[in-house]
Amino acid sequence: MTQRQHLFSLRVGFALREALAEGYDHKALLSDLVAGITVGVIAIPLAMALAIASGVAPQYGLYTAMIAGAIIALTGGSRFSISGPTAAFVIILHPLAATYGLAGLLLASLMAGAILVAMAYARLGRFIEYIPEAVTLGFTGGIAIVIVVLQVPDFLGLTVAEMPEHFVGKLAVIGTHLARFDGGSTLIAVFTLVLLLAWPALVTRIPPHLPALVLACIFAAVLDGLGIEVETIGSRFHYLLPDGAEAAGVPPYLPYFDWPWNRAGVDGQPLTLSLDLVSDLLPTAIAIAMLGAIESLLCAVVLDGISGKRHSANSELMAQGLGNLVVPFFGGVTATAAIARSAVNFKAGATSPVAALVHAAVVLLGLLLLADALAYVPMPAMAALLMVVAWNMSEAPKSVKLVRKSPSGDVAVLLTCLSLTVFFDMVIAITVGILLASLLFMKEIASLTRVVDISGSREFVHRPLPENCKVFKIRGALFFAAADRIFGELSHEIRALDGCILHMQYSSYLDAGGLSAIEKLMAHCEKHGVPIRFSTWQFQPLKTLARARVDGASPLDLSFARLDEAIDAIVKIGDYHEAG
Repeated sequence: MTQRQHLFSLRVGFALREALAEGYDHKALLSDLVAGITVGVIAIPLAMALAIASGVAPQYGLYTAMIAGAIIALTGGSRFSISGPTAAFVIILHPLAATYGLAGLLLASLMAGAILVAMAYARLGRFIEYIPEAVTLGFTGGIAIVIVVLQVPDFLGLTVAEMPEHFVGKLAVIGTHLARFDGGSTLIAVFTLVLLLAWPALVTRIPPHLPALVLACIFAAVLDGLGIEVETIGSRFHYLLPDGAEAAGVPPYLPYFDWPWNRAGVDGQPLTLSLDLVSDLLPTAIAIAMLGAIESLLCAVVLDGISGKRHSANSELMAQGLGNLVVPFFGGVTATAAIARSAVNFKAGATSPVAALVHAAVVLLGLLLLADALAYVPMPAMAALLMVVAWNMSEAPKSVKLVRKSPSGDVAVLLTCLSLTVFFDMVIAITVGILLASLLFMKEIASLTRVVDISGSREFVHRPLPENCKVFKIRGALFFAAADRIFGELSHEIRALDGCILHMQYSSYLDAGGLSAIEKLMAHCEKHGVPIRFSTWQFQPLKTLARARVDGASPLDLSFARLDEAIDAIVKIGDYHEAG
């Protein structure tokens, strides 16, 4: 398949079909089993931690990794992607869960899934690539800051009844509670954090968060034996048994089907599905869809770079949409491709999306077989894990490099997106960031458009020009921001001439704004009696001129294929005036 076909293709199961078409044998299956088991074991604590950070019980993160992870693997366009809950969504889902409960979160995810499917059918996958790096680094850095702040209460064992919606309010509440930190919780959090940071130095293939959480559980048990209690998943989260009794931790049951709005709202009661509710959730659903598209396609691009394979952007968008359309009916939260888990999947030897299916099966077995053990995981340890996840997601070294080496405009975009993400929300940050980046880009492109006097250049002008006539070379794109400026400058100089020629060979783009500026220049020349001619238009400007041609004077009527021909036309005008 050609690169163009990859850009525009839309086939359900694109990645799986390609992998199977290349030949799939028992050796490839074994590699996928090993990779799937590896990443599945990693995904279990991460899925729970991210669900908790999003404001819901840990089992909903496991449901997401199981169901959405499997659906997206079967239908997706990226061969090595692993999908499930990710840290990027925490900043959107946490306030959503606080306002509407699990039901509102699931309904918004369902709506986002529908938006992603629509984006896939509109073939918008390739346009995600046009979002500048400064924008993505800005909002991922802002998300990381918010995640870290949200974990501080669990990290320090603070008892905070309710966190305010806005960032400054969160800092104020944390500040008022700092003096009442819990020593045991802080000790376990610091112990876990040190293990997470130091473990990679051992150069082992065992991911750091597994031994860190296991040792944190042992440490918590030791502290409990000494009479120091630390909050765990089991002490915070509970579920109902079939007989109505309450049990601690994660329910060891398969998820059940139900309408998303029938789940518990913020008051524990189901939501009433209405047009007003859908309207209220729509901006958040759009933000979820945009972030999911960006995350999943960035992940696919990264995997293409390390694997040498090519993904189908629209097929991946379709799969992400299908996953998020289905998983809310089973209690799963928003899913997208996770770059870190996907990279581990590839490095562990994955050859096809079968590895992602194995990963989903491992999470399922973890839910059924390890639920009792998962209840002993300390909440401070989960907070430390999420802080490390947030740091890795932020790509801080990239941001520092951009600030040090990139133009000031890119730095402004990064800092603007980061600040808006932290102090307002993702929708505003992405919208303003893209708008600001676009304006700065247009400014830079416009500054490249120049007018050069080539009247005395023998490279271009091969014969003497009439007295007081000049030839100007137009270099660069003639769009609205550039054309008004250069033709405005040119009009002052042309007024004193007896004729002028604009050589257009080095201008490859003309839009409606540029055409309007040219027509203004022609009117200016006619008013002051200055003959003007054009030479050597490129194809795109010629097409624009032809499409806009109507009755009356047109630049095409004054245009020539070669500069010498345009000069001859000016000479003839001068001869005619002299003869007259």
